[in-house]
Order: sequence, then C-alpha cells, then structure tokens
Amino acid sequence: MSRIGNKPITVLDGVDVKIEGNKITVKGPKGTLEREINKNISLKMEGNTIQVIRPNDETFNKSLHGLTRTLINNMIIGVTQEYTKELQINGVGYRVQKQGNNLNLTLGYSHPVIFEAPQGITFDVPNPNTIIVKGIDKELVGQTAAVIRTKRPPEVYRGKGIKYADEHIRRKVGKTGK
Repeated sequence: MSRIGNKPITVLDGVDVKIEGNKITVKGPKGTLEREINKNISLKMEGNTIQVIRPNDETFNKSLHGLTRTLINNMIIGVTQEYTKELQINGVGYRVQKQGNNLNLTLGYSHPVIFEAPQGITFDVPNPNTIIVKGIDKELVGQTAAVIRTKRPPEVYRGKGIKYADEHIRRKVGKTGK
C-alpha cells in the first residue's frame, strides 16, 4: 500500500487545475505546467483536493501511484513558488558571467563554455562563483543544474570544479613527498 499515493493533494489558493482524461494542467501565478499521466492511473478532484487512484495492486501500478502523486504535488508547488538549485564554482580562474539568458563559464579550458538556458529556466549570478538555477518545473531545474555540473565536475584532490552548494566533496590525500 502506497502511503504517499494515498495522501490527498491540496490545491492551493490561486492555482487552477484542469483534468482532461489522462492530461493534467496546472496554472498559477508563476506560470502553467502540463503533464501526461499514465493511462493506468486515474485522478479524482473534489473541491480543492485531488485524489490519485490506481486500479489494482500490480507492481507496476503501485510504483506509478506514489510517483504520480508526487509529480502533481511538485507541479502545484512550482506554479506558486519557484524551485531553485544553487551551484558553486571552485578553482583559480574559474568563474561565471551572465550574458542575457545564457551563462558564460570560464572553467580552465582553452575556450569559454556558453550554456544556453532551456525554456522556462532563468539564471541568477550573485557573484562570479555562484549560479542559481530557477524555474517552476522541479524536474527541469534539477536536470539543468546537473548538466551545468557536468561541464567541469568537482575534482577530488583539490576540489576544483562545479558542485552543488550543499554537496560535500570527499578529498583524497594525493602523493606524499620523500
């Protein structure tokens, strides 16, 4: 029995939810999100709550039950308050600049790395070593932050590279002298 899937989703004030077959549209003050729901899962809306219902206890349906509920809840939260991910750049000469909607990353390569913002994502660069990825789609915010991180992953000997703000890099000792 899915504990997460059985919890009802509360629709916040100022959020408009439309359910048409297996498609859900959530509209709020920050924007609009749409998602296709698996045909095995059904949604029932009563007042300002949404209930996610699965047809039987097959393993596949059980796994979709909690996932669908979480995805819909993330959509409702996203259109009311933006999701953010913070990245930090460590290393001598490593920095970031914002150019319009894009990022210009200087990461020790012979050329600057230009990263274009996907649709629905905005960047904030408070200082040359910090990137804040913002957006209403939690999945897209996390994916964009992960792609930026892959441009120069953190190195374990000196800690140079791009890392999440809350990430801890385990450092290795390296060579010892004679």
